[in-house]
Amino acid sequence: MSTSLIYRSAAGYELLMRALYGRHYGDRLRAVAEQVPDGASVLELCCGPGTLYARHLRRRVGGYVGIDVNPGFVERLRRQGVDARRLDLAHDDEPLPEADVVILQASLYHFLPHAERIVDRMLDAARERVVVSEPVRNLASSEVALIARLGRRAADPGVGGHAGRFTEATFDDLMERYRERILRSFPIPGGREMVYVLAASR
Repeated sequence: MSTSLIYRSAAGYELLMRALYGRHYGDRLRAVAEQVPDGASVLELCCGPGTLYARHLRRRVGGYVGIDVNPGFVERLRRQGVDARRLDLAHDDEPLPEADVVILQASLYHFLPHAERIVDRMLDAARERVVVSEPVRNLASSEVALIARLGRRAADPGVGGHAGRFTEATFDDLMERYRERILRSFPIPGGREMVYVLAASR
């Protein structure tokens, strides 16, 4: 399956994110970064071009590993001295690297209809907490067929699993499985995305 043009460059990816989140794009990144304690080690799944790390985490975390299926993003991060690793999380079940905080931003939908499997793997890898931030208002869920089709194509990183999306209700239903681990949950400014912070399994 070919990769969307959006996912072929860091610049294209950034343009998409800014188009989707508008003036709240920076708020979204800050909301996730604020869940990471100073000095913590971080594992970020589906890290893309590493924007969260570069803008908010680099100077205050104790370590960082970024995982993504996109070889272009991984190689670019490695050239910048970042510990980035290529892994197709949908098809590779090897244990994830351990870290104090494990993060997944706007990518859980790639693992539908069994998104709980990736959350479980995150919990197994985390020493302290898991942070999942996921869109619950999506272009791909539009009732207008053309807009929905364009939204799905734009968000396809080339691995499939991109047709389905979460709503606030279905995301809450998934997180209900982890209700005893929920430390907090909140919408980002603008309401497009929900953040859940879960206590680790250990």
